[in-house]
Amino acid sequence: MAAGAPRIFVSHLSGVPVFDPNGDQVGRVRDLVAMLRVGGRPPRLLGLVVEVVSRRRIFLPMTRVTGVESGQVITTGVINMRRFEQRPTERLVLGELLDRRVTLVASGEEVTVLDVAIQQLPARRDWEIDRIFVRKGKSGALRRRGEALTVEWSAVTGFSLEEHGQGAENLVATFEQMRPADVANVLHHLTPKRRAEVANALDDDRLADVLEELPEDEQVEILGKLKEERAADVLEAMDPDDAADLLSELPEDDKERLLTLMQPDDAADVRRLLSYEENTAGGLMTTEPIVLRPDATVADALARVRQADLSPALAAQVYVCRPPDETPTGKYLGTVHFQRLLRDPPFTLVSSIVDTDLPPLRPDASLPAVTTHLAAYNMVAVPVVDESGSLLGAVTVDDVLDHLLPDDWRETDFHSEEAVGGR
Repeated sequence: MAAGAPRIFVSHLSGVPVFDPNGDQVGRVRDLVAMLRVGGRPPRLLGLVVEVVSRRRIFLPMTRVTGVESGQVITTGVINMRRFEQRPTERLVLGELLDRRVTLVASGEEVTVLDVAIQQLPARRDWEIDRIFVRKGKSGALRRRGEALTVEWSAVTGFSLEEHGQGAENLVATFEQMRPADVANVLHHLTPKRRAEVANALDDDRLADVLEELPEDEQVEILGKLKEERAADVLEAMDPDDAADLLSELPEDDKERLLTLMQPDDAADVRRLLSYEENTAGGLMTTEPIVLRPDATVADALARVRQADLSPALAAQVYVCRPPDETPTGKYLGTVHFQRLLRDPPFTLVSSIVDTDLPPLRPDASLPAVTTHLAAYNMVAVPVVDESGSLLGAVTVDDVLDHLLPDDWRETDFHSEEAVGGR
């Protein structure tokens, strides 16, 4: 849904069909999954519970939803068919939030939740529950119905997270605005037991981001305490190079079992990375840089660069290649830098502004050769090309730094006086 699109009330989504990009029906929406947040902030919508043809209920992340209307839901076509299992921090919108008795903050009056509205945040892929449709008066079919009104999420109270023993829900809620590196620093100082509890409470994408910032021994520890199917889901959500680094630390049998559980396309990327030596360009690279065909325009390139899930280093340039445009690509033609994209009209073809002077790296280039290359050309990322001229991936400066710094660098205090600049 584009930014500025109207709100959608979830009651209109119950039972609507879900289609892939080809128009084939995948299943029907049976519920929506949200995560409550502290401080009266609207809940984040994580995804949809979809019942497929076999009557199995699966989880469809909102990041794989390209369109939501009252009559249908359109997906990217990439769907994990594993059975949906609700996690501690998750709430089923239709099953748990509707018909709930809550209190209006302004008057203290109890109301009944009849419906909730969702909306996509401007210029982002995130969705939130931002409005609630409620009815005043006591519940009960024999009582006279009271006034119905729509209010903001912050205008009511009563949806608060509940604690069950030493759960991780409230702790996880405090991580909402923290960067993954800062959450990793918190986890690093927890006991292994508490670390596992928090990891179980985090959603897959968030846990994947945090794992990428943890020392390798703690990555292995956390992954080993997850159910194997969920461990495979988290590996899929990680950047392929980080997933490959983590899997390389596991025994061969465990590694192969997890790769088998992963989606075939994701597993293929990771297997390819595992085939290279660790401290080479091939072992360091990500297989998911921005790749465009020669007939793409500057407008197309800028749209790709704006994707919220791209790291700044990967968004700094796009790589122009002949089809296929997924790695390994057709012939690599050159690089277009972000600054050049800002200087040319939107209708300009990227093939006309491509930089062919920047030499790519071979996958067997050593770590010193990679660092020298980045420094010599003042780059934050560099393409990796094989002998046939196909683009295999790109090495970013953050991955290089991970291998140049001491093994225990993550164990230092992230919040030192030098880091925060005396704030």
